[in-house]
Amino acid sequence: MATTTRSSLASFFLRLGRQVWVRAAVFTLIAVIVALAAGFLGPLLPFELGIELGQNAVGSLLQIIATAMLTVSTFSVTAMVTAFSSATTTATPRSTPLLIADPTSQNAVSTFVGAFTFSLVGIVALSTGYYTPQGRIILFVSTLVIIGIVVFTLLRWISHLSTFGRMADVIDRVEKAATTSFEVHAAAPTLGARPSAGRVPDATAVHAEQVGYVTHIGVAALDRLAHDRGIEVHVEATPGRIADARVPLVRIVGDVDDDVRQAVRRAFRIEHHRTYEQDPRFGVIALTEIGTRALSAATNDPGTAIEVIAALQRVFARGLAVEPRPDVDYERVRVVAPRLQDLVDDAFRPLARDGAADVEVQVRLQKCLASLAASAPAHAAVFRDAARAAYERSRRALDRADGRVLRAAVREAWGL
Repeated sequence: MATTTRSSLASFFLRLGRQVWVRAAVFTLIAVIVALAAGFLGPLLPFELGIELGQNAVGSLLQIIATAMLTVSTFSVTAMVTAFSSATTTATPRSTPLLIADPTSQNAVSTFVGAFTFSLVGIVALSTGYYTPQGRIILFVSTLVIIGIVVFTLLRWISHLSTFGRMADVIDRVEKAATTSFEVHAAAPTLGARPSAGRVPDATAVHAEQVGYVTHIGVAALDRLAHDRGIEVHVEATPGRIADARVPLVRIVGDVDDDVRQAVRRAFRIEHHRTYEQDPRFGVIALTEIGTRALSAATNDPGTAIEVIAALQRVFARGLAVEPRPDVDYERVRVVAPRLQDLVDDAFRPLARDGAADVEVQVRLQKCLASLAASAPAHAAVFRDAARAAYERSRRALDRADGRVLRAAVREAWGL
């Protein structure tokens, strides 16, 4: 149970750390501490600092920082919101959480807010006579350090803004999230539990108390509960599925009471929106959404769709290269693993459908699927079926000349 608690706490703090306000609050607290520390550190110094400060030198610097940082903070927040809106309208709304969690933008905004808070606290403390002469010198040195940090952060932030939220940046971020999720899934398809043996007769279904997407399962907690109660847990609502009256969270073989039901529900995190954490299908769906939006009549950007296909190829190539762990960590829990067929359909079927009349997209799609089939011979049939379905869609949508180009590409890619 201690391991489960640590895992839950780590997941909680990881998700909390991705929020913009958390980092800004931490930087603000540090700024307040630094500004006030100069007052009580001054008298404690065993020597005197021989720096002659001009009349109100520190106060003037702090006034300039306060004015500038308020403006820069407002500009930075506006730039971030603009990037979020751009990604939502041009790429996919599913990419917005990845942009929000960007550490560079969070550090920039937090630094500017922290510097603004530092200057305000310093101005107020100076006006009340809080600092001794030694404390004023320490405050002056601290102000110079803050100025250096702000200048460095501002230069880095300006460089980051040149790519932040652009289409290529969004594709790279979604690809990274999809690859990480896919690799974790490939290493442990059943989350460390035993694979499902199908529908179990005479099992008791436990449903969620609210309708929503399963985003995380505490398999360790379910296994501990199963050992303590002498039951076997069959998980049906895997991450990415919606838990409702039709789909139970689990089916339990053994005696079930209200305490067991509540313990099972606590092991599941149910939210309104899907996340990338334990859901390998969500990442490829988000990538595909970018490609299908680019293929819409209003956008008509086949180049972006081709970039998405290349990104999907990298995601599948890296995920399929991971060897699954043979060990079973949770003996009394069974989990249904997502099928590769479902992942391939999520990734390539919408692109084959919406890009059926675009020969360049179809040629790249055939080459991608042929490459994946060659790199993963054990799953070649899945990619071959996807390529055949895509070709059949395009054959009916393309004119004769483009059809010949596609047939030649198919023969070359598949060695026919």
